[in-house]
This record gives sequence, C-alpha cells and structure tokens, in this order.
Amino acid sequence: MTTESENSIDLLGVVIVTFGSSDVIVPCLESLAESENRQLRVVVVDNASTDDTVEQVMSWASDWNTRQPSRQINFTSIPLDQTDGPIEGSAPSVTLVRSPLNYGYAGACNIGLRLLNQTSDVDCFWILNPDCVVTPQTAGDFIDDLRKAGKFGLFGGRVLYHDPPQLIQSDGGRVGFWTGACTNVHQGLLPAETSYANVDTLNFISGANIIASREFYDTVGPMSDDYFLYFEEVDWACRRGDLPLKFSDKAVVYHHGGTSIGTGSVKRRASAFANYFNFRNRIKFIWRFNPLGVPSAYLFSVLLIVRLLTRGAWEEAYGALKGLHQMSPPRRVKERLINGAAVFPGINET
Repeated sequence: MTTESENSIDLLGVVIVTFGSSDVIVPCLESLAESENRQLRVVVVDNASTDDTVEQVMSWASDWNTRQPSRQINFTSIPLDQTDGPIEGSAPSVTLVRSPLNYGYAGACNIGLRLLNQTSDVDCFWILNPDCVVTPQTAGDFIDDLRKAGKFGLFGGRVLYHDPPQLIQSDGGRVGFWTGACTNVHQGLLPAETSYANVDTLNFISGANIIASREFYDTVGPMSDDYFLYFEEVDWACRRGDLPLKFSDKAVVYHHGGTSIGTGSVKRRASAFANYFNFRNRIKFIWRFNPLGVPSAYLFSVLLIVRLLTRGAWEEAYGALKGLHQMSPPRRVKERLINGAAVFPGINET
C-alpha cells in the first residue's frame, strides 16, 4: 500500500530510438533483459536504418528466448502504421516499430511515447539511447526512487562514459539563456570523487537517459520534433511549468556517447553533422525561450566558429555556420540525411 507521498509505480515503458545502431543495440537490449526488476515494456523505434539494425533486434529477441526459457520476453515487430492502440501481452515485452522514414530523434521518441501512453500498465516513460547499457540494478533503482520522488516532471540518473575509466558524462544539465550553451554537469569527473549536483540548479536531464511522468506527458505533451537532433530534451524540460526535475542517487547508466552522429566529447571534436544541428538549434531554442538573448547567442556562436577555423576545422566550421544561419545543410550533411530517408526541411534544396 502506498502512502499519500508515494507514487504508485510498478512498470516502466522504455523508448529506444535506433538509426544505424547495429553495433550497439544488442548490448543495450541484453542489459535491459538482464534487469533484476523485469517490469519493463521496451519499444525500439527504428528510424529507417540503412544497416541491419532491424535484423539484429529480431535475431536477438529470438536468441534470448532460446537461451533464457525461464525469462521469456514477449516480442513483437510492427510497421509504423500499426501503432494505434496499446501493446498487447504481458511484461516484460519488446516491441520493434519499423518506420519507413527517419523522423529524427524527437520524432521517433514521440512515436514510442505515443504507443506506450496508450498502454495502461505503463507508469512512467524512460527514454534511453541505443548506445547505453544498464546494470541489473538500474531499472529497480529507478523504480524505487520514483516511488519516493513525490510530484515530478522529469527524472534522471548519473550517466557514465562506457569506456574506462568510466568518467561522468552527465549528472544533469544547465543551459545559458543568453548564449544557448549547454553544459553537462560534472562531465569528465571521477564518479567516486564527485557528489551529485543540487537538482534545483539543473535546467534539464540528459536525453540519453531521461524518465518522464505520465502527468508531465499529459500536461506538456510530446517532444518538439522541429529540432530533428539536439536540444529536444532541453526544450522539453523548459516547458515543464511547476513540475520539478528529480534525480536518482543510485541508478547508473553507461553511455558510449554520440558514436554514430559525431557528438563532441571530452576527447572528441564534434563532426560537421553534429555542429550543423547544434548551432542551428541553439538559435531556435533561444528564440523560443528568450528572444532577447538571440544577439548574444549569435555572437557566442560566431566566436565558437572562429575558434574552429583557427584550429583548421574547416568542414566542422562550415557546418556550424550554415546551421547558425538556419540555412539548408552542407552537401555532405544533406547527403547523409537523404541517404538516411530523413524527414527534414531543406534537404532537397540546392
């Protein structure tokens, strides 16, 4: 019996968006399947992958049920046009949604969220990147902490880099409303030596590992899909109103981090593809939440582009410049979007 201050949370719905994720999706699903608390409904939304991601997911599900007869998973594969209605069968379950087009990160997340929202036994929505792995305790730790969290909008947990020495990638995030600069709190620090941040100082939760309450989803709605990639979770969090952010001090997720799209990290410079969307969406975000900050965010972005040029990163700077000015993507970025069947404005323009 739950007390008045406790949340009745028994089952998590998990959304995983894949695109060209054949090298990482199986370890992600395997780690979820090995959870001690198996009250999970996983929805994998494949964004028209051009590799064998879909086949990898289907093969893994069949193999898991053969290897683990006492820990069977209800697996279903459906096309996008069959997502109107609840997920059938009992948990644990994995549902693969095959999209014929690439709707971007937010667009695909929204497909999974809508499907889970129609499934009555799902209490919260956990968005997890395909290049993440969890521990056997992660899901149970989240459920325990969610029950004690009281009212909340979005909920997070510590994200560590997957590779040794497994430094912190994110303990939540902050955004500058005059620059649009996003900062992952405690990025690059040793977890054993780093206390958790005060959640009241956070502006958003990392989109690689974020849980939304049903109240949040019903009140705020889905992610804004006009970003396509980057800033969606920041925008989502900034629309939460009086629903607070909360954070687990137990649940941990390990993340490879932007390997397929070239996201920058403590050791890797961001690609032209990543820069195009980051610089484009920085201005879009500031215009939406603090229009007076657009000039300062623009100047901040120009300085970053100048720094790229001084380091000889011509292609990366060009991607950033076109994104900053809300122009159509550079040729190589555009080709990648077209080849990936992306639904994105401007990719067919010359």
